[in-house]
Order: sequence, then structure tokens, then C-alpha cells
Amino acid sequence: MKQGIILVLVLMTMGCKQGGASKLPDPFQAGWDGEKVCEVLEENEKIRVLKCTFSPGVGHEKHEHQPHFGYTLSGGKFKMTDSEGVRELDVPTGYSFIKDFVSVHEAQNIGDSTAVFLIIEYK
Repeated sequence: MKQGIILVLVLMTMGCKQGGASKLPDPFQAGWDGEKVCEVLEENEKIRVLKCTFSPGVGHEKHEHQPHFGYTLSGGKFKMTDSEGVRELDVPTGYSFIKDFVSVHEAQNIGDSTAVFLIIEYK
């Protein structure tokens, strides 16, 4: 069961690989219904740390992630859209993931609790 959840979450954050310049917003620029969902906690020449908060019904418009590490501070249930299609998945609190390539996805919190993620992007 745990391995299945991990696989689904890896696919969730993986999206699709992109080549060249993209016109998609990054996670900080992307929001939901014109409102930001991420805040910059720290930024320097090597990393940018984002805290992204999704109340029930709130999502993250289609965006592009540079290579990054993520950690789920507070989990929830999401509708995920990426190169694999559309699916629903439960994201547990305390789950971590790492991507060493550019990825793309859109997500919406379809659960009844607020979900919070910490994203550390490598520059």
C-alpha cells in the first residue's frame, strides 16, 4: 500500500519533461483564480524555498517546476492533471519527493482539509 502511494505521488510531481524555454509560470507565479498559493520563505543564489497552501477547493494552475525537493507538511486529497492524464490521489502528511528534471502539472485540493507543501527548488 505504502509503495503504491509513493508511486502515485512520484507520478503526481513528475509531470512531463520539458525542453527549452517554457511559457508556463513557475510555482510561485502560478496561482488559483488569480490568487497566489505559494509564498517565498527563503531565496538565495542556490535555492528558493516555497510554502504552498491549498484550502479545500483551491488548486494550482498548470505550472512548471525546476528540479526540486518537496515535503508534505499537511496532506490532503487532490485531483492531478499532468502528462499521465487526470486522476485523484491522497497525499499523506510527511511524504517527501525529489525531482532532478523539469516537470509540469496542475492540481486541485478536492478534500476537506487544508494541504501544505514545502518546495525547495535548485537554481
